[in-house]
Amino acid sequence: MELTPKQVVRELDRYIIGQTEAKRAVAVALRNRYRRAQLPEELRDEIVPKNILMIGPTGVGKTEIARRLAKLVDAPFVKVEATKFTEVGYVGRDVESIIRDLVEASVRMCKQEASEKVKARATVLAEDRIVDLILHPNRKPVNPIDVLLGNKPKTPELPAEEQQRVARRAEELRGQLMRGELEDYEIEVEVEDSPKDVEINGASVSIGSIMGDMMPKKTKMRRMKVSDARRVLVAEEESKLIDMDAVTEEALRRAEQDGIVFIDEIDKVAGRSSNGPDVSREGVQRDILPIVEGSTVSTKYGVVKTDFMLFIAAGAFHVAKVTDLIPELQGRFPVRVNLKPLTKDDFKAILSSTDNALTRQYQALLAVDHVHLKFEESALDALAAAAQIENETKEDIGARRLHTLFERMLEDISFNAGGDMPDVEVTINGDYVAEHLGEEARLMDLHRYIL
Repeated sequence: MELTPKQVVRELDRYIIGQTEAKRAVAVALRNRYRRAQLPEELRDEIVPKNILMIGPTGVGKTEIARRLAKLVDAPFVKVEATKFTEVGYVGRDVESIIRDLVEASVRMCKQEASEKVKARATVLAEDRIVDLILHPNRKPVNPIDVLLGNKPKTPELPAEEQQRVARRAEELRGQLMRGELEDYEIEVEVEDSPKDVEINGASVSIGSIMGDMMPKKTKMRRMKVSDARRVLVAEEESKLIDMDAVTEEALRRAEQDGIVFIDEIDKVAGRSSNGPDVSREGVQRDILPIVEGSTVSTKYGVVKTDFMLFIAAGAFHVAKVTDLIPELQGRFPVRVNLKPLTKDDFKAILSSTDNALTRQYQALLAVDHVHLKFEESALDALAAAAQIENETKEDIGARRLHTLFERMLEDISFNAGGDMPDVEVTINGDYVAEHLGEEARLMDLHRYIL
């Protein structure tokens, strides 16, 4: 059952304060995907997503809206900065790497889901291997050349009595494993020795995969505790049980049909100057254009079409204007929403109403060191007022200002907490906030008014 737009907005409200216009826009875009999926195939291929352009200052929730939206529906999601890319012919990342990153994210997601399905079976097989390693600690690892030539050494046949004794011992060990009695027991495990990936032109290339599956895997012996060995061996068994062809096929389908690409700082490539450092800005826009309007990109997993991916672009547009983007690119983002700067009431709601409120985060962090924070209403009012004043008199960095204020306010407590100290309860009120933030939250930055 797909979420209705109202349900999507309700879920986003749990993490993001305000910005109703932007939430409604992404909720409708998400619902339109479900509506499109119900249509006949010939009509479905004619309907493309209506890409969204978010306009607003930093720290008001643009990225968070897109990220939470993707998490809400388990869609492949990738966030990129437009400034990281250059047009063809310049040193820098190629815009097609955006789609390759999205496909990688989709493969990871599908592989994780496949792993969960085979986890129980993989755990049993891994525990069988652990029992075998404890029973036969001195067994030599298999030579890769013998595997290649098919010359596997034959295990000598044991007498019947010895087989029964080994079987009884194996059952005892399996029982101890299940009860967690062997977690600290050390064993030698033969693990795959995979070479590290090398980065070439911003892309990660695995040297070991160049020969493909032609050569046997190189292995090495590692001594580790049973608790660590179980994790390693379960991962190995899962990879054997997973059908990677099916995973790749599903990942490509999801990337094409459900993928969400968030392009941040789009305003930073909006200049049209042909002199100096701005020389490639318009070129970046022209390179992004075919991906947004629909093209085919080659990845190591196969060919991917971008026609039905949802693109969300965002920018502050303080210096540049939306009209500074090339007309073709403007036309590919038909839905435009303006995000408003945060007010004092918004800051207070961020501190108290969201599921991941900063007050709860710091309470949990310091509770680890036996410091139990309690925030009074006056403290929330004082923090919200301080955040608003600093954003008005200095640079407006939105909700990120709250992180700065919290670190400054709780610096002494965070530094002194720890060790064997007893449980302490600290009440944070308006006076405490004023005392620890001092006059800095109320001083005007006069430099901005000096010409």
